Amino acid sequence: MKTMKTRGIKQLIYIGITATLLSSCFKEDINEAIGTNNPEISIYALRNLHKQDDVKLTDTELTSANHIKALVVSTHEGNNFPKNYIAVQNEWRGQLRGILLEVADPQRYKLGDSVDIWVDGLTLGRREGVLALLGADHNNTYIINRNNPVVAKAVAISSLNKQYDNYESTYVEITSDLEVEPNPGEKIKGSRPLADGSGNKVYVTVSNEANFAEEVVAPSATFRGIVSKQQEEVHLRLLTYADMAYPSGKIYAGWPETFENPDSPKDGYANRTVVLSTGPWWFQQTLLGVTQGRDRIVSGANAVRFQQNHASLDALLQMDFDVPNGASKVTFFYGSYWNDPTSWFKLEYSTDKGATWQQAGEPIRDAHTTTESMDSKQAIFLMNIQGPVRFRINRPQANNVGGRLGVDDFAIFRSY
Repeated sequence: MKTMKTRGIKQLIYIGITATLLSSCFKEDINEAIGTNNPEISIYALRNLHKQDDVKLTDTELTSANHIKALVVSTHEGNNFPKNYIAVQNEWRGQLRGILLEVADPQRYKLGDSVDIWVDGLTLGRREGVLALLGADHNNTYIINRNNPVVAKAVAISSLNKQYDNYESTYVEITSDLEVEPNPGEKIKGSRPLADGSGNKVYVTVSNEANFAEEVVAPSATFRGIVSKQQEEVHLRLLTYADMAYPSGKIYAGWPETFENPDSPKDGYANRTVVLSTGPWWFQQTLLGVTQGRDRIVSGANAVRFQQNHASLDALLQMDFDVPNGASKVTFFYGSYWNDPTSWFKLEYSTDKGATWQQAGEPIRDAHTTTESMDSKQAIFLMNIQGPVRFRINRPQANNVGGRLGVDDFAIFRSY
């Protein structure tokens, strides 16, 4: 055993993983000043040691490396993860990779644990198609600290199909409709395909033994879980019912509204109706902006820009038509125009054809400048509205001290 030898290593505080995993077991990582290799190996490098057959990890294979530091990204809380395994991941030179770790006492490890794993002497092999480190126990694995943030990596269905090995055993999220819309009240258990319309599929998987197997599945959601493969099909194994985040009905056909191809250009901030692909919208103290790098253009060539210092009128982006089957979710992207100061705004809805309006959720107050980030933020509002409904974004005239605001890609999801 090399427990005493590694005691100092295992006492190191885990900080962000990416800062610590700057080298692996490769020859070019030799420290010429002291003539020794880095004792830490990344999961990226470790996975590359496996070809087809099981590999017994020794000093020769590891090139004198002996341990990895990683983040636990699985939990057995929902009883929907393979028994006697946990999933861990880390990042090395921008390469995020995961791997399963066979352990005798999986309940000992919690989501968000930072762990130090002594890999010298373990076996690297595939079990049921998934690469795993085999033979570890509490003498091989030391919990450095707990309650570290675990953030799912957003990924496209096509990426999971084309680059599966890069995502195996990592914690990811996919925002998508189920390929086959479930019946009202249908249970979440089973494997259900998510599809992107280009022939790519990923299966959301919940076993019959999961403690949330009898919960209702949503037609659309942000699905989060651990990536694996079964009989050449890519699966996303949910860990708890909460991994079906932002549940909703399917998005209405023809949405999101991307504010392209209006019937005629919007001239300045003049108040008028503009006919877009989804229907007629009322623009009040708003216009279609086309300035790259300043307007918050998420897709296409246009985004909506809200005026600043509009003391006499609210600035509105308002549907002048209803969607027929209610709403369970509304999303859109937003940010400050260029480097203008932030200003608060709100989402409102009407169920009486625009005669009266009610606020949905809380106002948004964190619009950011392009200096802070060129990427727009996404607002997500969950709701349960039945029957015909229309929406608007309202930047109230009382809020005239703020700068201009940008909005794009407005989406409505049916009730379910």
